[in-house]
Amino acid sequence: MAVNARLNILIIAVFLLFGTSLCQAQETKTEGYLVPMCVYEGDTIPYIKIPTVYIFKPLKFKNKKQLNEYNRLVYNVKKVLPISKEINRAVIETYEYMMTLPDEKSRQKHMKAVEKSLKEQYTPRMKKLSFSQGKLLIKLVDRQTNSTGYELVKAFMGPFKAGFYQTFAALFGASLKKQYDPTGDDALTERVILLVESGQL
Repeated sequence: MAVNARLNILIIAVFLLFGTSLCQAQETKTEGYLVPMCVYEGDTIPYIKIPTVYIFKPLKFKNKKQLNEYNRLVYNVKKVLPISKEINRAVIETYEYMMTLPDEKSRQKHMKAVEKSLKEQYTPRMKKLSFSQGKLLIKLVDRQTNSTGYELVKAFMGPFKAGFYQTFAALFGASLKKQYDPTGDDALTERVILLVESGQL
């Protein structure tokens, strides 16, 4: 084989090897995370939302009974808070849909269907709640919807049913008219909710 031919083959081989190494270098992936971005004064910068961290004064319990009551509140909030949020979503979705209906008759018909569906969906779950969890749920519904249970029933089902359910709740020492007070009677509950929602509890 001629010297020139060998030289050409050698050059081609080196070029191919060099080209392959370049391709491999380009295909190498750097480790990292995809994050949202925002444009600030013409520059594109990463945007990372840092969750809120709540810092409260440490609680002091006088005795074991108070500690147990607090632990029970934490347990009840974790169990009931998701239900109150589901109810809030159901209220919003129902209201928005009812506003698209043409007349009162169709709205009443839809409301009866919603009532039946809610009873089927929530009755088994409600039966599993303790008395204290049921009372807490009434308060948390008010917290989530900015409306007491009584106001919700009255708005969607009419004053007669609202009065009936309020009387029924009163038999068990509860009240659908009870309002949530995050800075007063329910301050400790609000603290627990914030810590649970932020993942600190």
